[in-house]
Amino acid sequence: MPIDVAKALAAEPRTTPLAWDHKDVQLYHLGLGAGVPATDPAELRYTLESRLHVLPSFATVAGAGMAMVGGLSAPGIEVDLASVLHGGQSVTVHRPIPVRGDATQTSTVQAVYDKGKAAVIVLRAEAFDGDGPLWTSDSSIFVRGEGGFGGERGPSERLQVPDRKPEFMVDRPIREEQALLYRLSGDWNPLHADPGFAKLAGFDRPILHGLCSYGMALKAVVDTVLDGDVARVTSYRTRFAGIVFPGETLRIGMWTDEGRTQLTVTAVERDDAPVLADTVVAHS
Repeated sequence: MPIDVAKALAAEPRTTPLAWDHKDVQLYHLGLGAGVPATDPAELRYTLESRLHVLPSFATVAGAGMAMVGGLSAPGIEVDLASVLHGGQSVTVHRPIPVRGDATQTSTVQAVYDKGKAAVIVLRAEAFDGDGPLWTSDSSIFVRGEGGFGGERGPSERLQVPDRKPEFMVDRPIREEQALLYRLSGDWNPLHADPGFAKLAGFDRPILHGLCSYGMALKAVVDTVLDGDVARVTSYRTRFAGIVFPGETLRIGMWTDEGRTQLTVTAVERDDAPVLADTVVAHS
């Protein structure tokens, strides 16, 4: 079997050095659609180096997103990348991410679940710098055709949408070129740029990166619920429930409780088709 579960779970952590500066942070924020209007003081926090702060979701692209690559090349993991889908993502930040950083990231396989016709691999990345832990990030990777090995099915928790109107509802347009810009942060999959490749994958045209939608939704919460203060975010998790195309619009509904905001994220132009589900931002 291509996935040797025991070997993957027992493997030593894979270590990768990470480095970034203000240009990487600015490029990431621009890839999320930041900077509109260009002179808005609220947007300059994402685009101007003298005022810059860092969205916690930047952890998914720091060092060109090497966490997932390192995890999928771990001992015991031999899968066809054409069969791989990103199923879910979580990030816990232990303190605000600095604008410039040098860190070490360790990648491990935390779990391998048997979903019958597919396997789900949970990859964990933990980043540290000279001052201690920075973030812990978990990626759930869905691998078609690799299930049926008799393992645990794993958790399948689904969040109920609150039975009330959201406290906030915002629309975030996706620019036509946004996937082309976002991929410069490290995800070079041609699915997000090449129409011919997208058709081979079963799509009419290239789709937006799921992690781009993930970052856009977090930015909406920071700007709408948290008074623009990224340092209030402590963790953020989602399940990727569907696709969205460049040129479409994300509709983000937010339900707020003490220390917690639950989201729904849908594609407006396709009758609010789900994009992100089971999505929660924990915050102070």
